[in-house]
Amino acid sequence: MTYHEQQDLQPFHLYFVYKRTSTNTDDYQGTFHAHQGVEILIVHEGKGTLIIDQNSYEIKPGMICIFQPYQLHHIQIEINEAVPFVRSIVHYEPSIFKAYFEKWPILQSFFNHIHSGNSASPRWYEQQDLQSLIALLKDLDKALPTLHKNDFMEEVSLFLITFLRTLKPLWDTQQKPTSMEQLLRKPHQAERIMEWLQLHYKEPLRLDQMSKDLHLSPHHLSHLFKECTGSSISDYLTVKRMQEAVHLLTSSKYTVAHIAEEVGITNCSHFCKLFKTHFGTTPNQFRKQWHLHH
Repeated sequence: MTYHEQQDLQPFHLYFVYKRTSTNTDDYQGTFHAHQGVEILIVHEGKGTLIIDQNSYEIKPGMICIFQPYQLHHIQIEINEAVPFVRSIVHYEPSIFKAYFEKWPILQSFFNHIHSGNSASPRWYEQQDLQSLIALLKDLDKALPTLHKNDFMEEVSLFLITFLRTLKPLWDTQQKPTSMEQLLRKPHQAERIMEWLQLHYKEPLRLDQMSKDLHLSPHHLSHLFKECTGSSISDYLTVKRMQEAVHLLTSSKYTVAHIAEEVGITNCSHFCKLFKTHFGTTPNQFRKQWHLHH
C-alpha cells in the first residue's frame, strides 16, 4: 500500500484533478486508504462499489462522495476501455482554509460539518444538477497551469468558497434533515490509530505507548491496522514521514539533516535512503527539481 502516490509535490493545501480517466486496472489500483484532509469525489463515468464504514454503495455516473479526514474507504471499479472510470477530485486540508469561511456563518457551518459532522450518507447521486459544479472544476483546471505560485492560495481559496457554496444546495436536497450540531461521527479504531500517528510521527514508534493510549493490545493494534488498510503500522508511519519531508523540502530552507530530525528520523543517511526508495531521487535533488518547476 503506497500512500505517497496520492500526494501532490507542493505543500498540501488543495489537490485537484479534473476528469481523470482510467481505462484499465493498471491505471487504477484501489485499496483501503484514508486521507489527512477532506476529499470530494465526483464520478462522471464508470461503475463499481464503494466500501466505507463497513457499508457498500453502488458507484455510477453523477455520484458525489465526501470522505472525511482519516475516514477509511475502498473503491472497487469495474473498468475496461468500453467503460472507463472518469472522475474529478477536490482534496483539501480544512485547517488551511478555515479562516476564509469565518465571515459567512451558514457556509462556515457547512464547511465544518463536511469535515467533522455525522453525515446521513457519505455519498449521494445528483445527475441532473451538476453542471454548475463541473463548470467551476473546468475553470480551475484551465487556470492552474498559468497561475503564478504567489497567486495560488488566493485562487484556490476563492475556488473552494464558491465550490462549497454551490455544493451546499445539492447536499441539502440529498441529506436527511439533521442539525449541523449533531454528534460527531464515531471514528473507526484504525482511524484512531492514524490520528495517534499524526500526533506522534516525530517520535520513535512505541507500540506499548500507543497500546496504552488507545486501550488496545499491541498485537490487536497491528492486526487491526493491517486488516483495515493493507499496510503495517511501521510502513504507514514511514510514508507519513516522507509526506512531511516533502512538505519541508518544498516550503522551508531547512537542511536535509534538520528535516530528517523534524520527521522523526535521527540518522540522516537512513532518511536519505528511505526518501530515495520512495521517490527515486535524493532529498536535495528533489528540492532542486521542485524549485525548477515552481
